[in-house]
Amino acid sequence: MLNTVAAYGGMAVAPHHLAAEAGGAILREGGTAAEAMVAMAAAIAVVYPHMNAIGGDGFWILAEPGQEPIGIDACGAAVAAAAPRMYAGHGAIPARGPLAALTMAGTVSGWKAALDITGPWGRRLPLSRLLADAIRHAGDGVPVSISQNALTVQKLSELEDVPGFADTFLIGGQVPAVGQRLRQPVLADTLGHLTRAGLDDFYRGDVARAIATDLSAAGSPLTLADLQSHRPLIVRPLSTRLSVGTVYNMPPPTQGMASLMILALFDRLGVNEAESFTHIHGLIEATKQAFLVRNARVWDPAYMAEPAESFLEGPFLDRLAARIDARRALPWPQPAVPGDTVWMGAVDRHGRAVSFIQSIYWEFGSGVVSPRTGVLWQNRGISFALEEGHPNRLAPGRRPFHTLNPALARLDDGRVMTYGTMGGEGQPQTQAAVFSRYALFGQPLQAAVTAPRWLLGRTWGSDSTNLKLEGRFAPALIEALREAGHDVEVVEDFTDQMGHAGAIVRHPDGRLEGAADPRSDGRVAAF
Repeated sequence: MLNTVAAYGGMAVAPHHLAAEAGGAILREGGTAAEAMVAMAAAIAVVYPHMNAIGGDGFWILAEPGQEPIGIDACGAAVAAAAPRMYAGHGAIPARGPLAALTMAGTVSGWKAALDITGPWGRRLPLSRLLADAIRHAGDGVPVSISQNALTVQKLSELEDVPGFADTFLIGGQVPAVGQRLRQPVLADTLGHLTRAGLDDFYRGDVARAIATDLSAAGSPLTLADLQSHRPLIVRPLSTRLSVGTVYNMPPPTQGMASLMILALFDRLGVNEAESFTHIHGLIEATKQAFLVRNARVWDPAYMAEPAESFLEGPFLDRLAARIDARRALPWPQPAVPGDTVWMGAVDRHGRAVSFIQSIYWEFGSGVVSPRTGVLWQNRGISFALEEGHPNRLAPGRRPFHTLNPALARLDDGRVMTYGTMGGEGQPQTQAAVFSRYALFGQPLQAAVTAPRWLLGRTWGSDSTNLKLEGRFAPALIEALREAGHDVEVVEDFTDQMGHAGAIVRHPDGRLEGAADPRSDGRVAAF
């Protein structure tokens, strides 16, 4: 059993230890939590390329003591040429290849926005220092992780012929073995160029021109004008009150609203015993109610009939909570939403907290790599529909639905908790598991992350939509869930299907506690 890490100076957590170390080093040098997160975001894009890249999207929650949290929506919209007619004869948007690279990549714009917004925090370190670890890892190479090896093998038939993929992520035409050194020298040069030219060069400079030329040559509809027109959005996070405090998450086009709804519905059930049938069943049934609302009503907010805040109002939540049967499972499944990503958190010595998530959607995204920049491009746009009249139909400038949702909580006793996970539909469920165990039932933070988890629906590495339970749950609880009507499948312990979670809590006296997921390659870096 891992123990919760504690320190006073600063703390960072990531699903890969090299990313956590990059953030921890910035904090030790006096950098802010936002600066640490930029360093972590760049590093994780290099060392965990199957999960994220700088050709993907990102979302931030930044919280300074005494101030309302700020959100950054660094989501890329569908490019100007994107239209259903482009995919005539395909039936659906192809999941891989150039035609899957149809939305802008927003995450680098989010890095810049975070640094700009947190200028009053006291910017201390130059961009060259923030990206130094990522540049070194890309140039020198990193040992290939178990999950990168496994996913490359699993998805090779889909990706090996996609422009740029084999040259970047295979070695001598073969899948790199676990522990084999993988170098990305072109990406190292690109990151180095950004330290000199500035992050905006990704959209309106030499890097932008190279990306546009390469992706267009490969057959993507993306153009230089699309890159030049992209801007991140500064937004107010959604929030909801619970019995123990206030929780925050991102508004649409993310599923942050569903994450908040699950906790608010569960809080209304009055459960007081952790790891009981009422705990696990209650959260699963709250998930179903939240997902029904999400699936029917949440996408690009410009196309939503109702504001997301209306689904977090007390009377609406009361009605949904009343639909939850304390003894029987609501029939399932419903349509599932896949996705791959990374969540990371950082808190600095002044108590400024960051919850951050970065993604390319599916593992390795579209698979398309710009040969002159080494940038892997996401395939988030494949979540759009092509059917006439569909509420999430592809259109130029429309933003895709995101499973991404970084979470943050301010508890009534003064603690601040930044937490999250990767894992598609599993993200809100794992957030609910970790938060309820720690904040509602008082489990130690690392125990709350390590404890067995469940998953309703599809996530990374899984196509089924039943209820999956790690085998460490008590046999009597598993049987009780089956008897209540849940379609239970027991899966291996510490499976990647349950996501890579993490959390940091800051206590009123400045003490920091952190937890990393033993299911990941991650760790907590603290001093």
